[in-house]
Amino acid sequence: MRDFGSRQDTLTVLLIDDDLVSREVMATVLTMSGYTVHTAAGGEASLEVLADGGCVPSVILVDARMPGLSGSELISELRARSRASIYVISASTAPDEIVAGADGFLLKPLTADCLQKLLKAHAPPAARSEPPGSSPALVEQNGDPVVSPKTLAEFREMMPPAAVGQIYRAIVADLDQRIRALEAAIAAGDAAEVRRIGHAIKGGCGMAGALQAASLGALLESGVLESNGNHLDDSSGVIGDLRAAARRLESMLKAGFPA
Repeated sequence: MRDFGSRQDTLTVLLIDDDLVSREVMATVLTMSGYTVHTAAGGEASLEVLADGGCVPSVILVDARMPGLSGSELISELRARSRASIYVISASTAPDEIVAGADGFLLKPLTADCLQKLLKAHAPPAARSEPPGSSPALVEQNGDPVVSPKTLAEFREMMPPAAVGQIYRAIVADLDQRIRALEAAIAAGDAAEVRRIGHAIKGGCGMAGALQAASLGALLESGVLESNGNHLDDSSGVIGDLRAAARRLESMLKAGFPA
């Protein structure tokens, strides 16, 4: 659980997402946009946040797929404890019953502009602030985009260079961890876990505009490694591409946002 600070004159958002990168990116974007943000890594943790009385959200953003308490059951529990508007977020389609129980559905990757438009109707005037200045570019390698120019431009408009760099350092660290998990899942022949890891990569990297890694995550989620029966074929090529995407991102990060 992470609390980004409480200011009485701003809109309060509770963000519930088990994916660290998606959670950190969204929380940073919202905080830099002037909102008070509380986070929880799962359904049970979110109920604890509400129970301690320190978080009275106007809006709750909740991932559609999480281990443990999740989905329609979690939405019911949140309704019983809060009067907030609840929006389901997911990197793929969500079951109809989950969407029906919420006040809206948002498809990841969510852009900064998308988040701001969503919250604008809920926010008091004091919650709207002028964005900070720009930061160095982190876009091109040999003419190919490593990071979406549009996403990077949005980040540059709302946060200082150090915060932008922090987001992409978290992306690189998370990718390295997921590559190790992916190798283990492939070695174990666990196709479902490979798809789950791909889903997480697609969502987290997509949120930060890390185009190459997000595209590979979507490929993994699609079951591309299961093309021959249920065997995980051609895994070395996909893992190599994913590792290369992480290193390209790391290289551009060092050039554009040195620590």
